[in-house]
Amino acid sequence: MAKQLMIYERAVPVSSERHRDWSLQTGRAYGFAKEVNSVPLLAAEFIAAATDHAIVFAGDAEAIFPTVILGMRANENANVDAAGNWTGGYIPAFLRRYPFVFSRGADGKTFTLCIDEEYEGFNKDGKGERLFDAEGARTRYLETMLTFTREYQGLFERTQLFCKRLKEHDLLKPAQAQFSLPGGQSAQLGGFFTIDRDKLKALPAETLAEMAKTDELELCYVHLQSLNNLTPMARKAAAAEAEGAPLVTEDA
Repeated sequence: MAKQLMIYERAVPVSSERHRDWSLQTGRAYGFAKEVNSVPLLAAEFIAAATDHAIVFAGDAEAIFPTVILGMRANENANVDAAGNWTGGYIPAFLRRYPFVFSRGADGKTFTLCIDEEYEGFNKDGKGERLFDAEGARTRYLETMLTFTREYQGLFERTQLFCKRLKEHDLLKPAQAQFSLPGGQSAQLGGFFTIDRDKLKALPAETLAEMAKTDELELCYVHLQSLNNLTPMARKAAAAEAEGAPLVTEDA
């Protein structure tokens, strides 16, 4: 079955008619993310994520969005171990909201809360948190997740405005990272964009002042600083390789 949105297999609208008897057993297992080497990152997460991860921009000329790099190879997340435990520090909100997600209506303004029914913790055995009570009303847990997902969507749209500003000022450039690893191993990572530091510094004073007021200037430098995490991440991934296979990927 093809994934609808990276980690989502079959996202359907949450409803009391369909899900009244269903429960959600959550925990700290992130096996569902073991095959993604990058996920979207909100601008509000930059500072927290930059401690552990490299932040880049992915997409094309039509749509660019911040992305946190989680692995050096396609279909591999270096932050999830064989048991599905998260081992990489900060956990992006994109993963923390799973298995919930908003679906945008045809009008572009209406959003419907959906859930991935293929999530392994989704069950009819009463394990974990119920979504609806006996009368079909939302439980406190479902209300909490609805609020979290709604807040995520708001921050997502604010992040899109930040990306729009970067494109307006032509601040993004294609980038590729290459590494020399212990034992003569090499690694490459490409298919992403970074902010052009020289173009950023060359912006008019009034533009820089405006970006400083909106915290966008800080985000730019947090992103640039986070790129220093690429080499340690590559070395960590190489050290974890039992067979010492080459670490090469074309997409972030």
